[in-house]
Amino acid sequence: MSSVSERPQVVAHTQQALSYTLFDCKWVPRSARLLCLGSAARGTGILQLYELRGGRLALLQEIEKPKPIKCGTFGATSLQQRYLATGDFGGNLNIWNLEAPETPVYSVKGHKEIINSIDGVGGLGIGEGAPEIVTGSRDGTVKVWDPRQKDTPVANMEPAEGESKRDCWTVAFGNAYNQEERVVCAGYDNGDIKLFDLKTMSLRWETSIKNGVCSVEFDRKDVNMNKLVATSLEGKFHVFDMRTQHPTKGFASVSEKAQKSTIWQVRHLPQNRDIFMTSGGAGSLHLWKYEYPAQRSRKDSAGAEMGVAGSVSLLQNVTLSTQPISSLDWSPDKKGLCVCGAFDQTVRVLIVTKLNKV
Repeated sequence: MSSVSERPQVVAHTQQALSYTLFDCKWVPRSARLLCLGSAARGTGILQLYELRGGRLALLQEIEKPKPIKCGTFGATSLQQRYLATGDFGGNLNIWNLEAPETPVYSVKGHKEIINSIDGVGGLGIGEGAPEIVTGSRDGTVKVWDPRQKDTPVANMEPAEGESKRDCWTVAFGNAYNQEERVVCAGYDNGDIKLFDLKTMSLRWETSIKNGVCSVEFDRKDVNMNKLVATSLEGKFHVFDMRTQHPTKGFASVSEKAQKSTIWQVRHLPQNRDIFMTSGGAGSLHLWKYEYPAQRSRKDSAGAEMGVAGSVSLLQNVTLSTQPISSLDWSPDKKGLCVCGAFDQTVRVLIVTKLNKV
């Protein structure tokens, strides 16, 4: 283990108190601006745009919308447009031009109930193939949308006939390394994790981690599937090695008990995919590093390839709030710059130092 002075430090740079419940926060790519998405006391949606000016956050814009906004992504848009896609409590998927945010540039009633999670790929120069958005909802369905195609999803993953519907809490794209390949991972309230292959339109893999899956994320979307982290209600996270799929055992994984409370989110550092941060129910952040094993796969007794899991080490942790930190986003442009939102109605900008030393 490196000496304490060499370890990354998580420094609270600035914070801003908000007058509403914050559900998601996002850096605007190629800018010093960030977005806060949430729900006002009177049940409407709030979208606020802030700019980081020295040591403070300056409010540039505040927009109210009919329904509380649960989640957002820039992932399916170009760097020139930087359109924001949002999912709301009414099941609506909207895409906004932040320069003219009065009416959405795309809108669809995507789900019967709240959209819990959203992800985008194929934009921002990240991931090959079409610009697509995935939404996961309380109605039990996971849908993939191409904004160029109005009203109908390009894929709809719903419970099979006779299966009970489970609340989908989290979705993520991965494997978008060429024009044809793409997967969606979804996590559900009962601990199920499902991997949908969009090329073959089939369920490629499923497993259960026994506890509600709060967040899933691939270490990078635009490479051959490499690693997937899934976090859970009871303070555990699992890192799956996605390079080798065994015919019966699936993917090798390592799990770590990070804390006693829920791990709300996981986010990989854009500039180093082996470092990731988890945010917790006790108002804490944990910074982790994944170490690969000497050999990533081996043959089982029948000669089938199976993956070998690596290990994780804790680089740093910090407690910032008495309330859960429910959202987290790294700046795609400035290494170590991070924003997080908590249920104490505060958005915090953090700087993580010494990331090039680990």
